[in-house]
Amino acid sequence: MDAAQELQRVETYVGRMPALPVTVTKVIEICNQPDTSPIDLNRVISVDPVLMARVMKLINSAYYGLEAKVTSLSRAIIMLGVNTVKNLALSTAVVGAIGKSEISSALNMQGFWRHSLGAGVTAKLIARRRGIDPRLIEEYFIAGLLHDIGKIPLNNALKERYVNVLGVADREHIGLAAAEQRELGFTHADVGRLIGETWNIGTAAIDTLGFHHAVANYAEEHRDLVMTVHIANYFMNIAEVGFAGDRFPARPEEGTYRALGIDLSLLDDIEDEVDAEISKAEIFLKIVE
Repeated sequence: MDAAQELQRVETYVGRMPALPVTVTKVIEICNQPDTSPIDLNRVISVDPVLMARVMKLINSAYYGLEAKVTSLSRAIIMLGVNTVKNLALSTAVVGAIGKSEISSALNMQGFWRHSLGAGVTAKLIARRRGIDPRLIEEYFIAGLLHDIGKIPLNNALKERYVNVLGVADREHIGLAAAEQRELGFTHADVGRLIGETWNIGTAAIDTLGFHHAVANYAEEHRDLVMTVHIANYFMNIAEVGFAGDRFPARPEEGTYRALGIDLSLLDDIEDEVDAEISKAEIFLKIVE
């Protein structure tokens, strides 16, 4: 099978993936409007029992650690905030559509999702330490959580071929994205961007999916987010938190650290927090079961 046929197979797989639920699409649409209010969200979510249950389960989980149980959807939306509810709806819908089960031998899905959670948590902690607007913090978590979803179609549609690609990366001690590009002619970042565009999940998430291995080529409005996820992904790979196939990730350029105003010592400082936060963040996987 040549490169064009492999790309076609992956594109066909993406095209056959379940569409995002109508309610989730509506939530994203509403939240992208500048005058959105909790009342608007309440109207949409209240008619979707599954999404409503997910919102309530999240607000009452250890992830938020509230002392008193919240029983009102409208209060949960107010407490979480419009952006967080949008991100919750998006992330759980994506995880649910992509799936968490083992399908082929290239990637261990338990390790894959632990790496993804770790990248999300790390991106969130970096953003928090840097004083990012609290209303935007969850966007960093979600971008990190979803950054590698392009690997799922490669893992499932190409099967043995992708096992060989991972083998090349291991044997030659090169980054997985570099091995994908050389062996396939495209990368999981390209596939991730395709998924994001197919589902219309928003430019911030789409750009992160597409450029988290090519920060130097990205100069758009979400550069801060893309750079943060780039570093978070690298940190999770070298710390071996979970495993998403990249044993020899390319080292971030020093300019990336400087642009964010951080250095490696910050990553050392948050290492203990990461493990604790991953345990809490597992709720994002459990609520789609």
